Order: sequence, then C-alpha cells, then structure tokens
Amino acid sequence: MAANPPKGRDGQAARPIIIRRKKVIAGGHHGGAWKVAYADFVTAMMAFFLVMWLVATADPQKRAAIFDYFKNPSMQDGDSPKPAPGQNGPGGASNSAINLGGAMEAPRSGPDMKPMIGEVMEDLEAAQRQETPEETRARKLAEAKEKVQLDDLHQELRTAIDESHALKDFKEQLLLDITPEGLRIQVIDAQNRPMFDLGSTLLKDYTTRILRELGPYLNSVPNRISISGHTDNTPYGDGRPNSYSNWELSADRGNAARRALVSGGLSEDKIARVVGVSSAILFDEENPRNPVNRRISIIVMTKRAEQAAMQGYERKQPAIAPPKAAPPVAAPRPAGVTRSATP
Repeated sequence: MAANPPKGRDGQAARPIIIRRKKVIAGGHHGGAWKVAYADFVTAMMAFFLVMWLVATADPQKRAAIFDYFKNPSMQDGDSPKPAPGQNGPGGASNSAINLGGAMEAPRSGPDMKPMIGEVMEDLEAAQRQETPEETRARKLAEAKEKVQLDDLHQELRTAIDESHALKDFKEQLLLDITPEGLRIQVIDAQNRPMFDLGSTLLKDYTTRILRELGPYLNSVPNRISISGHTDNTPYGDGRPNSYSNWELSADRGNAARRALVSGGLSEDKIARVVGVSSAILFDEENPRNPVNRRISIIVMTKRAEQAAMQGYERKQPAIAPPKAAPPVAAPRPAGVTRSATP
C-alpha cells in the first residue's frame, strides 16, 4: 500500500516543490565593426607609406610631372595664365594621367630644401613680377649659388675664429647666424671687455683688430654689407628732445665700425647702408640694460634683401631738360648803312 502523501495545514495534499536552475551561458562577442575600422586604418597607413616611398624614390622629372598634374587634375577648361600641356585650354588638365614632360624642378642645394609652402609663395611672387619660366629658373639658380657662397663664408669665418690668434680670444663676442636677410655677424659687448668707452664712439684697440680681421673675408663675396649700431636702454645725455641721444650714438658707432672694416680691406662700394637703431632691437629683451645689447651687427645681404633695402634710393630721378639756348642777337648796324634788298 502506497504511503500517504504529506498534507498541509488545511488538510489538503501539499504541492510538489519544483526547483528551477538557470543555465549560465558566457557572454558572446560584441560585434566586429571595430575590426573593419582598424583594417581600413591599417590599409590607409600602408597606402600612405607606399606613396611616400614612391615619391622619395622617383627622380626629379617624375616628381615635377606629378606636381604639375595635381595643380589642376580636373577635366574642366581652365583660365590660368600659364598654359597646360593638355588640350583643355589654358589651365586645364593634361590629356594623359601624368605628363612626364612637365617642368623640371629647380636645383636644390644640400639637404635644406624649402617646404612646399615656400615654393608656392615663390611662384606667386614670380607671377607678380611677370617672370617667364626661363627668368624664374635663372633667378632660382642665382639664389642657390648665393646661398652656397654665404654658407661657405659662414664656415670660413667659424674656422677663422677658431684658428686666428687675433679672433680666438674674442670668440665669445662674435655671433654668427644665417637670417632671411643673409649672413649676420654680431660683435657684442661684454661686461669686462666693452667695444667702446662708455658714451663714446671711439673703438677699443681689440675691437678695431676684430673688424680689420673680418674685412678681407667680407670682401671675398660679391654681396653688399649692411652695418647697424645698437645700444642698450640706458638713457644718454640729459634727455632733452633736441639733444644728442642713443640714436645718434648708435649711428656714429656703426660708422666707426665701417671705417675699421674699410681700413681692414673692405671695399667702400661694398657697403650698402649704415644705420643706428638705438635700443629698438634688443638682444636681451628681459634685461634692456644688459651689456650684450650694445653691439655692432654686420649683415652680408642677399640680393633680394639688397634690392628691398635700396628700392627707395635707386628710383629714377626725373630728367632735367637743359636750358634752352638764347636766340642769337643781331649785331647793331653802323649808322648811315642800309641793308640792300639784293645780295
């Protein structure tokens, strides 16, 4: 006989107990969209480095052709003043993918190649000057040659400063650098070795020796020279408006440096200008009275800087017409003599 089932408090049969166990399943992946994006990124990077490698290994002619093509790759008729090699009119694209007959690159000198933005600005300046391609190429060749000459002069001066007995002791007072205007040589003052007496335009003996040593080197290049005198911010004189000030002092010191350079062998016609700028251009802006602010700046100017500096001085003067000759005055006839009507 079967056992009686358990009963509840109310006498009814108890319900069976059912135990439910949930099966825990590990979470799945969250999708593969990131893999697609990562694959696209890797593909783009691979294409980028492949293009960079191809550009680096291409010869100058191919690089120039690629550059010319991407100036205007559209198939629309253009209106550029420079004709395109294709058949779509001036400024239009070429009729081939890349025309290998494009313009050759301008010669480069050394590893210091100008960035693309510099080349674009040069092209705009050439267009403003209305230069022909041949004139632009000749100008760039001359500028490249000039840069090589200034670099050579820079190296010669550095070598001379290290080896010359007259300049070696003043190595700390000679600063050389290349600026957009040309090679700049700065002879700075020192606390214990000033170039001039205080408030004076008379050069010290060793300053004269430095400038005379620099003269032959500056005379070895065809470029002209610009000389600037600088002072510190210490007021000179009594400060009255019409009195002798740092402006006159800096100009006179620049002129004293000019005389020392000429006595050392620099040709007079190599000097383009001598200016005094007082304390307007400080070497140490944080300490305006620092002795290094008292200096002589000599710039071996590039042709472009020379033309910009002399532009206001070499304008053609209006021609002055010679005075008209006075009409000849007839000699007075003697009294009683009449002119005959027949010869």
